[in-house]
Amino acid sequence: MRSAHVDSFAHDNLPPRGLQPEFLFELPELRFPERLNCAAELLDRHVAEGRGGRACIRAPGISWTYAQLQEKANRIANVLVREMGVLPGNRVLLRAPNNPMAAACWFAVMKAGAIAVATMPLLRARELSTIIDKARVTHALCEAALAEPLREAAAASPVLREIRLHGGDGADSLEAAMARQPEGFATLDTAAEDCCIFAFTSGTTGVPKATMHFHRDVMAICACWPRHVLRASSDDVFIGSPPLAFTFGLGGLLLFPMSIGASTVLLEKASPPLLVDAIIEHGASVLFTAPTSYRAMAARGAELRASRLRKCVSAGEALPAATRAQWREATGIELIDGIGATELLHIFISADEAGSRPGATGKPVPGYRARVVDAEGRELPPGQVGRLAVKGPTGCRYLADPRQQDYVRDGWNYTGDAYLVDEDGYFHYQARTDDMIVSAGYNIAAPEVEAALLMHPAVAECGVVGAPDAERGQVVKAHVVLRQGYRPGDALARELQDFVKATIAPYKYPRTIAFHDRLPRTETGKLQRFRLHELG
Repeated sequence: MRSAHVDSFAHDNLPPRGLQPEFLFELPELRFPERLNCAAELLDRHVAEGRGGRACIRAPGISWTYAQLQEKANRIANVLVREMGVLPGNRVLLRAPNNPMAAACWFAVMKAGAIAVATMPLLRARELSTIIDKARVTHALCEAALAEPLREAAAASPVLREIRLHGGDGADSLEAAMARQPEGFATLDTAAEDCCIFAFTSGTTGVPKATMHFHRDVMAICACWPRHVLRASSDDVFIGSPPLAFTFGLGGLLLFPMSIGASTVLLEKASPPLLVDAIIEHGASVLFTAPTSYRAMAARGAELRASRLRKCVSAGEALPAATRAQWREATGIELIDGIGATELLHIFISADEAGSRPGATGKPVPGYRARVVDAEGRELPPGQVGRLAVKGPTGCRYLADPRQQDYVRDGWNYTGDAYLVDEDGYFHYQARTDDMIVSAGYNIAAPEVEAALLMHPAVAECGVVGAPDAERGQVVKAHVVLRQGYRPGDALARELQDFVKATIAPYKYPRTIAFHDRLPRTETGKLQRFRLHELG
């Protein structure tokens, strides 16, 4: 398939075909043409077919139609190409909270045939530097309020050539550059297999992995779970809390509503109280958030019963049966549960409202297959716990990473989750099979937190695990051995917590710290992480 990329970095760093999963395109809607650009399908098509006047993106004080979003994206694409020198295949880092400009920048990158590398607003300079170096990021579009950590990271990078800021009013702002550019832009004729997203995920070693996704992959996730499980309509208004830098948020709050001509509400701050307020204010009808938020929002169930809310999607962490029951009792709405992975881009096991079952995630989404296997990859009978293996129209392609061979085996994607299947074919989540801590919907790699703690002069050694928590599913718990001269106590624990918050993204900090004289290790000195759970 002839690539439109001038910069071949993505193609050159794809995993070998033999290490990629088997891709399935069995559904008729998954048989895409060889030439495909997701911006043309999700945005330009609506305007060309006469739906440009429909509401597209809403935010506090802002409402854009499809035509207005297209104009903004076109102007930004012109800035990227004409002023910043972006070439097809270049990597463009995106850094912003959930707001309309973040969406416009994302579509501009798609239109220009570049590759979007979206980053969480909470990331610090150290984490951004890793992403920039790994993805060989050449350009960046950044919210002015979030610029300082990016500038700090860019100072150490020989690759990142230019940063353009938006959300300000200076002569050098992105908005000023947009005003100089025409409102038209010819969306690049990309190949369906041209890469358009590098989505980063933290692995068990704490070293982030970049997952590579094509224009075809973006359209594939729009054709599977939303169509067959969610079944929303063009009159729906989507809303939620996950950042657009998470593929859960990108799909649920941007790709899926736009694939059907619906509208979405983007909130820079989406705590449970603010989310309820926004649902009522904007007449939102489809909600995406994590179980933690549903538990907190249930207290305002009477208000939500009187709103337009009709579909509620839970993902990002395991959904407890008690939370499902609490939400149903409070609002009258049955939660739609699902599990996805950055490696597969979005949800691949789920159940709609009618097919939901307490304690079960659901069944494979049409277009995907899933099974539970033992350590040798043999499928296990119902009721036995094993590793979850999945295949479908999307799958794992790590950017130049030897861990590809761990995630993909014999054509299957191994997600790192332990599951069992019941006699009726429902998949039941058991636990993570690696060292990932899933807290309030955020994936946190234990070794990354350990590395941050070890930078503090008081810490001699440490081990981090996930501790059960009724509200968050898990919380980060650190077991710490101090250096001589330091005394354990609440004051030092708070100091270590603040230090971690300042070193890596704040949501990763250990909410509990236990001090010990020594940590359990093997005879060869390896930390026995499983025994940390026994220390209390």
